[in-house]
Amino acid sequence: MSATVSPLPDLASEYALAPEQTAAFQRDGHVLLRGVCKPEEIAVYRQVINDATYSNNREARPLEERDTYGKAFLQTMNLWTRDEAARQYVFARRFAKIAAELMGAAGVRLYHDQSLYKEAGGGLTPWHQDQYYWPLDTNQTVTMWMPLVDVAIDAGALTFASGSHREGYLGSVAISDESQARWDAYVRERGFPVAQAAMRAGDATFHAGWTLHSAPANQSAATREVMTVIYYADGTRVMPNPDNPNRLNDLAGWLPGVKPGELAVSDLNPLLYSR
Repeated sequence: MSATVSPLPDLASEYALAPEQTAAFQRDGHVLLRGVCKPEEIAVYRQVINDATYSNNREARPLEERDTYGKAFLQTMNLWTRDEAARQYVFARRFAKIAAELMGAAGVRLYHDQSLYKEAGGGLTPWHQDQYYWPLDTNQTVTMWMPLVDVAIDAGALTFASGSHREGYLGSVAISDESQARWDAYVRERGFPVAQAAMRAGDATFHAGWTLHSAPANQSAATREVMTVIYYADGTRVMPNPDNPNRLNDLAGWLPGVKPGELAVSDLNPLLYSR
């Protein structure tokens, strides 16, 4: 592991959530929070996360040789286990406390982090539910999605189907052309309001695990650099019968040694905030 930049902002100070922001998250399944990181903080951590991403990502194929999933983004997992400086970002109490308060949880654990870099000319991210991949027996899951650079809508801003989280698990469909076609039609048929906004570096969206979301292709000339951290409520158990190969893979990869029905706690799932 490397300490890329020193000293690092500690990200321990609190971000004051307004009651209407928590209410919006509960109602819509997502919320956009401005300025979760200050410009000087995100500038430092952008360098940290860039260094960790590009030193650990192994994708070398040109865009035209990849499938829809591969064109959507460069995905680099669990940077906190690879880089001490990235760990400080991922473990930030500020972010974890926001996640806990939005969900109404007494504490939250880390599921995993991942950087999602949508290259210039990168394709759309199809509609999907994150929790299709997760073997967690709870509705109290949330992903923080924070751009490290300013992101215009046509550069791949996140797009949400507001209220879709209340539908729960919609079916065993991975991120693909099939999920794009199926859930795009579903969003239109059900009349879910679609929310999308440009974001500044250090802004963050938080969305629930069941919220349908997507992102358009990156039509800009620069990479859309985004870091994400996934949280779940402390006390969550692994579902008794993980029902698709992706959930089984996630159980082995992100909850090593934990069996179905047991508490979702391993060395890879530290408690990041407790009230």
